[in-house]
Amino acid sequence: MKNLPLLSFLGVVALSAVAAYGAEPAAPAKPVQKITPGKVIVPTDAMRRIWGELVSIDLKTRTGTFRKEGTDELMPFTVLPYAELLHHAAFGDLQDFRIGVRAIFRMHEAEDGQWTWLTYIQDQMNMMNGHKEYFHVDALDAAGGKLTVTQASADLSYVREKGIVLSTDSETKFWKNAQPAKFADIAVGDRLRTETHGVGKGKVQMCWNVFLDDESLLKFQSEQKLLESKRLAEEGASGYVDSSEGGLLELTLFQEGIEISRAAAMGKKVRVASAGVDRKPTGEPLDGTIVAAKMQGNLGKVTVQLGGEAKGFAVSGLARLWLQ
Repeated sequence: MKNLPLLSFLGVVALSAVAAYGAEPAAPAKPVQKITPGKVIVPTDAMRRIWGELVSIDLKTRTGTFRKEGTDELMPFTVLPYAELLHHAAFGDLQDFRIGVRAIFRMHEAEDGQWTWLTYIQDQMNMMNGHKEYFHVDALDAAGGKLTVTQASADLSYVREKGIVLSTDSETKFWKNAQPAKFADIAVGDRLRTETHGVGKGKVQMCWNVFLDDESLLKFQSEQKLLESKRLAEEGASGYVDSSEGGLLELTLFQEGIEISRAAAMGKKVRVASAGVDRKPTGEPLDGTIVAAKMQGNLGKVTVQLGGEAKGFAVSGLARLWLQ
């Protein structure tokens, strides 16, 4: 080996070392997330986000169907208890969504191998507001009630899609400065956001609402937030039962109830009830006191000491909690 160049010699030494001691062990594979009953898990490494048109909802079973946009395919879904239901750029619930609304449906593979489990419905208003995107008006067809637009960031530094056609009809409402406006108030170069619906076939964006400025969309968002806040106060925050022993109850409150989770603190009086698939109480609420509370991301982890035994609360089952 004395005649080998130095680099070759070092390479031979390295190979000899690998042979003697074995290759460097590979890093352990990241566990694949799976939806588990009673746990708040969103498998982001195994999901499909599909634009579609809402066709039906059953509030009792929290199931429904949507038409995959651009096709005639109807896709059934089962809403997981902790699903994010994002309506008018805020949290909502199933009953807030109008049949026909265009939205993104986030789907996961169920136990039977079908992609039917749903962890969010995100309407167009929420998507565009969250991504800070707009429709930039490229052309107007006042007679046909159509707008040709580019979907992009405010300054057009990022362009998602060009040549989108937005349709309007007699039911379309226009908003400017949070007040009623009209199609004629739109000009080439304007930035818009919309709430759209399908028409039962193809890929059509028919507008229910056209927002000519941020102020108008934020008015709708504020109204949705007030509606959801009132609903939480009346119906309680929904969550999973983590454990139930004697009179001690541990809960994970879902993201939609974040304002209640943040307000929960040791010593606060609460009422708690078990809940069914429709997330409605299945029994009379019981009085209790919070003995531990913390935030885990956007989820609330709450421990409640009840006045008596926690009867009727099944581990991994659902519950509702009200702050007194």
